[in-house]
Amino acid sequence: MDREQEELQFLGFFGIFKESIKLILTCSKIFTKITLSLILPLSFTFLSHIFLSMLLSSKIIHNEHTLDRTYEGTAAYNTTSAVISSELTAYWLIKAAYFTFLLIFSLLSTAAVVYTVACVYTAKDITFRKVMSVVPKVWKRLMVTFLWSFAIVFIYNIFFIFIIVIWVVFIRGDHPGNAIVGLIIVIYFVGLVYLSMIWQLAGVVSVLEDRKGLQAMRKSKDLIKGKIVVALALLLMLNLWVLLIQFLFEHFVVVGRSIGIAEKVGFGIVSLLLLSMAFLLGLVVQTVIYFVCKSYHHENIDKSSLADHLEVYLGEYVPLKAKDLQLGEV
Repeated sequence: MDREQEELQFLGFFGIFKESIKLILTCSKIFTKITLSLILPLSFTFLSHIFLSMLLSSKIIHNEHTLDRTYEGTAAYNTTSAVISSELTAYWLIKAAYFTFLLIFSLLSTAAVVYTVACVYTAKDITFRKVMSVVPKVWKRLMVTFLWSFAIVFIYNIFFIFIIVIWVVFIRGDHPGNAIVGLIIVIYFVGLVYLSMIWQLAGVVSVLEDRKGLQAMRKSKDLIKGKIVVALALLLMLNLWVLLIQFLFEHFVVVGRSIGIAEKVGFGIVSLLLLSMAFLLGLVVQTVIYFVCKSYHHENIDKSSLADHLEVYLGEYVPLKAKDLQLGEV
């Protein structure tokens, strides 16, 4: 990152995107290793979950339709019912394994990429071995932030469902009520996107500062002010990229019946590579947004202090403390 910090505040959508691409290309060797060791397994977990979940879901639905047309108490009914039970068990075991591996690789990938970008920002020598030695110590802080973020999103969803249920029960489907329900749904999705931005930036804060959990989320909320539109546009672009890959993967690999096995395998590999690129770019963009927001709010980070705190002292990772931040205007 060859820009002075006071210049970062002027980066917009294309500037942040260009800066992120430049970072990846400049340090392509180490980012390739991070991708192969952490982000590629994350992408494989994501796509495997889609494939297995859709496959099992279609079988369960088919067997349930068969069960509905079978007389209760017959041998065929009991056999089909047992098959459905085993398939449901497998389905939820796959879900549990998916969320476990997704959480692990997501946190490790975030820690590795954020730490690497920060080292590049401070012009500090960085090796893949050093990144992997620091990552296990950083991801514990990320776990606390993730759990708080998950709890907040969960409560937010429960509150939204409660509002919808109460509204539907009392309005009972008249036209003005339906319009208001539509407005509530729009507000819900806007709030969910905002929480996603806070969540993602809080992960960067947890790696680079002495904050975690609610403290990291509050700091993230303060930082994003003034750059919400840019961050939202970048978030939507990256999410649309992931959704497009997911749609094409489902269409050609999971559902597609007009192509052969070789074509499915080839398209699956392409989807895996594109998804890994999207995840890597997303993590780099989040870190660049962090430095842009710090510059925008004139919170100058002394590069020497940041470099010191990125070192591993006596085998322990030392996060950046608040006293190392110059909070005055640049």
